This record gives sequence, structure tokens and C-alpha cells, in this order.
Amino acid sequence: MTTPDTQTATEARRRRTFAIIAHPDAGKTTLTEQLLLLGGAIQIAGAVRAKGERRRTRSDWMKIEQDRGISVATSVMTFEYAGQIFNLLDTPGHEDFSEDTYRTLSAVDAAVMVIDAAKGIEAQTRKLFEVCRLRDIPIVTFINKMDREAREPLELLDEIEKTLALDVTPATWPIGSGKQFSGVYDRQDATLRLLTEGGERDEKLSGPDDPRIDGLLPHGQGHLLREGIEVASMYNDFALESFREGHMTPVYFGSALRGFGVKHLLDGLARFAPPPSARRADVRVVQPEEEKLSGFVFKIQANTDLQHRDRVAFLRICSGKLRKGARLKQVRTGKSIPVNAPLFFFAKERQVAEEAWPGDVVGIANHGVLRIGDTLTDGEELNFRGVPSFAPEILRRIRLDDPMLAKKLRKALDQLADEGVVQVFRPLDGSQPVVGVVGQLQLDVLMSRLQAEYSVQVGFEATSWSTMRWVATEDRVALDRFLRTAPSQMAEDHDNEPVAFFNSEWGRKRSEEEWPQLKFLALREQHGV
Repeated sequence: MTTPDTQTATEARRRRTFAIIAHPDAGKTTLTEQLLLLGGAIQIAGAVRAKGERRRTRSDWMKIEQDRGISVATSVMTFEYAGQIFNLLDTPGHEDFSEDTYRTLSAVDAAVMVIDAAKGIEAQTRKLFEVCRLRDIPIVTFINKMDREAREPLELLDEIEKTLALDVTPATWPIGSGKQFSGVYDRQDATLRLLTEGGERDEKLSGPDDPRIDGLLPHGQGHLLREGIEVASMYNDFALESFREGHMTPVYFGSALRGFGVKHLLDGLARFAPPPSARRADVRVVQPEEEKLSGFVFKIQANTDLQHRDRVAFLRICSGKLRKGARLKQVRTGKSIPVNAPLFFFAKERQVAEEAWPGDVVGIANHGVLRIGDTLTDGEELNFRGVPSFAPEILRRIRLDDPMLAKKLRKALDQLADEGVVQVFRPLDGSQPVVGVVGQLQLDVLMSRLQAEYSVQVGFEATSWSTMRWVATEDRVALDRFLRTAPSQMAEDHDNEPVAFFNSEWGRKRSEEEWPQLKFLALREQHGV
């Protein structure tokens, strides 16, 4: 099937929208900095490991991120490289924010998997990879920190194959590791990329048998490199179709902290990563080259600018051209949404976009009208799928020290629930709100942001509940009867959907048996999409 040669199709083909997935401390934020540096989006990479004011990476702008040196929000950064437009979605690395990461992965066409050369595949890497596999997202692998003590390349490649059931093909092969790390050999174009004090230097070779290798490398490394190249040749050759179907990953070696190997990686993304593909909606499949605009909101971010108390919805464009000043249909409500100044992002900084195309991610400033999971179109009634909420693992009641701030707290919780920072449940008996999170760090972020952005101090109290489920049914009478059985254990979520709390798995299973008319759901599509 040939793609029509329209401006929309041409612009869509130029886009590469990708996320970076990694276990915490694998070097994801450092790699992000280096990619932005290569793309000309920044002039100097952030000193991620530095102290105090120097420890302010450009993609980590929230105070708790700066204090702890971690990523907990999803930043969106746009840059141009090799004639292509890259939209980089920097996901939270910490597992406590896996739901935010899951939603972000719904908006990308490819992913870069960062692996620590000493630690290999770690728990969070495996979890994020499984999300990519569910969506058949193509993955490019970057094995980082080769300039430190590292495991053998063969061992790392075998671990990727066995642990992730993924075919690997080494795009580059490392020369040594730790203090002996000298660079990499590019198997595709027979180039030796050497690590130097100033960065890197390329030496074009005739092949692995080129006698110049021994003169270019420290004593003994030429022999080791030739052995390594021979080992690398045992793996399958790169197959574009297999990669784009999510079955094969090209593997690059380097050191993000020293900016080494990152250009190889970005060149590989430019060459291999797919442009925007067709997206399935509830009524049909949407092609990116269609002239009618469509897109979906996968994230809300409040208070990126504290002076203006703004709320920005991140819209992934799936088809058509977005023009500044357009009015789009919010399918969930039928309302017309003005897009007077769509924004391109560079972390906290922003620039008004005159136009945007399939694959782009733009910000739309709004005052709580847009929600996560909303579909926006030129007028067509369709909804994109795959932006879910998951049942939280930790439930806590909020303790408000100053009752005079109750109204302010309610507004703050509404905004932060819009963002997906936490889930908020309001018990039917009128007691204090309950917040639901995946991990403890989310509670720390909630407390920090309530104080920093809203001047509201809160504490958290344990509940007796271990499990929460959404309650769904076509039988409204049965639902009303169930909700009246124990109002103190029933609540409504942020979208006014009914939920039930349970003290144990046994209690949940008993309710399922006693109320066969009802469904107790651990996962819910946003707005029933």
C-alpha cells in the first residue's frame, strides 16, 4: 500500500516519536541530555551527578526531581536531527510511577531501552519492556556505562535474548570496558569510533582485518576486537521488518556520561525507527496521512508555571495537520475546544507551534476541561483506545492539619488527579478523601507538591483496605443496592465512577460471588474508551 504524496504524509514520514525506558540509575536522564545536545536543543549537557545548583538536568524540572536526582514526571522534548523531527518523551524511571509511564508508551512509535553494563536487565526494565511488547513497540537498546566495570558483551546480549525473548543484533561492538574502554566498532559501515579526551574520533576501515586496527588501539586490543567481531557475526543480521514488529533489537554500546556512542544511537533511530503508524480507534483504523485531524490526550501536567497555575494537556497527533487557532471537538463531551496556542516543549520551556503534524506531541493549555484519555478530532465521532487506569496498590486517607484549607485541598487534589499523579477517591459516607498510589514515592511527591504548589500541608493515615476495584454493570438497581450495603467502603473516583474497597482478597472474591450482576475491575479505560 503506497502512501499518498501529500504534505501531511511527507511531514508524518519525517517524525520519530520515542520514549526512553530504563531501571532507575541506568543513566536515562544523562542519555536524554546527550540526545538533546546532539539535536541542538541545548548548548551544554546537564551535570547530572553534580551537587547543588549544578545538579539541575534540563528534563528534570520539578523540585523533588532536582532534590533527588530522579525523573518522576513525563517531560516532552522536540528537536531536529538529520532532517527529521524527533519527539522524545522522557518517562519516569521509578517503578512507583509505572502508570504514568504506561500512558506515555501509548503515545510513542519506538523506544530506547537503556541497560547498565554492570547490572544488565533489572526489574523495572523488564516491566517496561513487557508494556512495549504488549504494544509491539520497536526497541533500540543502548548498553550504558561501558567506561566503568562491565559484564562481558556476550553475557549481556545473551541475557537480553533469554530474559526478554528478543532477537539481538549488535550494531556496534565495544573495545574493552572500564579504564580499558577505547571505543566501539560500527559493524554496519566498518568504522572504528575511538574514545578521546575531547569526545570521539572516527577511523574508516576496510573491515575487521584492516591492519591499521593494531596501530589505532592500545596493545592487545586489536586482537580482542577481532575476536569480538567474530562473535558478533554469530548473531542474526539486522532485519528492519523484524525490528519494526518488535521482535529484534539493534544493540549499541557507549557511555552517556561521556557522550560516547550516543551519536551512533541517534543515527540508528533516524535510520530504523518507524514514522507514525496507523492507530486503532473504536470505530475504525486511523491512518496518519489522513487530512482530518485526530489525536488523544495521554498526560496532563499542572503548574509547570507556578505564576500562572496553568494546566497543560499533552496531545499526541495521530492524523492531519494542527493549526494554531483551530477549534477541535472533544469527543467525550461534544464540546468545541479552542487551540489558540499549541505548545512545543523542551522540558519546562515552551514555544508556540504554528502547526503540528502526525507524530508530534503538543501542549494545550486549559482549565480542567481536558482529561487523560480524551480524543480530539476535526468533528468525527471516534475514540482512541489504550489509555488505562490501574487499581492502586497503596490506599491512604489524607489528614488535613488546617480544616480551613479543605476547599483548597479539594481543588489541589482535583488538579493532581487530572494529571494522574495519584488517584483520588471520595467515600460515599462523606469522610476524608482516600488517595491511591502504586508506591511510597508517589505519596512523597504528592505531599511535596501540595506544599510547594498549593501551600497545603497534609499527612497520611493508613486504612484497613488492601484492595480497590471499579464496579461496573448495566444493572443500575443492583449497583445502587450494592453501594448501600456498606457506604463506608464505597467511593467515587475522579470521574465519578463507583469503586469498592476491600480488606482482603477473600472479601473481594466473596463480593464477586454474591453479586454476579456486577464486575469488579482492576483496570479501567479512561472515560470508558
